[in-house]
Amino acid sequence: MKHLKIIFNALKGVFTVLFLSSVTPVVAVEDVDVAQMDSVEISLLTCEPHDEVYSLYGHTAIRYHDLREEGVDVAFNYGVFNFRAPYFTLRFVFGITDYELGAYPYRLFLREYRHFGSEVIEQVLNLTNEEKFQLRLALAENLLPENTVYRYNFFYNNCTTKARDIIEQCINGRVEYAGFKTDTTTYRNTVHAMTKDNPWSRFGNDLLLGIKADAPTTMRQQEFLPANLMRDFDSAKIIENGFTRPLVKERRVAVPGGVKIIQAGFPLPPLVCGLILLVVGILLFLLEYRLCRSFLLWDILLMVITGVFGIILFLMLFSQHPTVSLNLQILLLNPLPWFFLWPVLKGRKTRYWPVTAVLALLFLLGGLFQCYAEGLWCLALCLLLQSYIHMKRCTR
Repeated sequence: MKHLKIIFNALKGVFTVLFLSSVTPVVAVEDVDVAQMDSVEISLLTCEPHDEVYSLYGHTAIRYHDLREEGVDVAFNYGVFNFRAPYFTLRFVFGITDYELGAYPYRLFLREYRHFGSEVIEQVLNLTNEEKFQLRLALAENLLPENTVYRYNFFYNNCTTKARDIIEQCINGRVEYAGFKTDTTTYRNTVHAMTKDNPWSRFGNDLLLGIKADAPTTMRQQEFLPANLMRDFDSAKIIENGFTRPLVKERRVAVPGGVKIIQAGFPLPPLVCGLILLVVGILLFLLEYRLCRSFLLWDILLMVITGVFGIILFLMLFSQHPTVSLNLQILLLNPLPWFFLWPVLKGRKTRYWPVTAVLALLFLLGGLFQCYAEGLWCLALCLLLQSYIHMKRCTR
């Protein structure tokens, strides 16, 4: 939704004034104000993913629709961000990204997904007039300049969980969700299901996610994904004073699914690249073993590959994302090669290869506890073979 940032900034003041014009403390609101909510529908909007990287997992928004002729039709979107903001990517990696709540015409919101061919499902919520009014007040408060920005976290505080939380807090009584058999799946498996057609995005996720992403999750934790929250809303009930009513009273297709434009990526998936690397490594190992020597260029290539990715994983140790702080892949991918690159270039004996062999073995053992990015075990085997050549004291 980044290209809607300009529209959002232009219209934000208009809708803030519109919603704040009648906002007073709830205890002071006359009955007639609440009664007017009869003409209002509030819905959860769930948008199908499309090919843009920021939408691989779908999107969630809230629709406020006054059915009167002079009424308003607004989409409230907690997923507004400015991709051109200074150091956006770096801040995102370190978990210090700020997102905003945007409010703009519903038709503009739909245009975004109609353009990409993504289906949009609308679930009309079964709220009382008082609950609708409370939600109106809460959204208006969130639109205030001091409240509109929030600290984004992909798993714990994103555009989907923000929409869920503000809806729940405005409901009298409690929301009860039905359980599903997928309650014990992990964050990693949930993400895998959304990136099955994007192997390199999946590789990047698996590279950054640590061992905590392989822990079982609850149904509520899985609601960070829009499709999961939509599923749970369908079966949810509101329980108030012994009475039960469904949370969703009607489900509509706001935008039918269309033709999606899929941009071609790198033709070879990560696993195939890893296997090619391993085949090359085995062939070179056999040749090195026969000649009792090592090939400098192959040594340097392996050190550069592990060193570059190692810097990334080392930096992730300082990220505020809880699921990346403990990553066993750092046993294989770490900055260590950069400290030994010069001695290796000069042909000196170093402790790099014995240390690398131990770390590679620990990495393979760690695979029992953490799911690794595809192809990394191929790199680990290449390093083990090369370490054997060096520890056998073959010379160039």
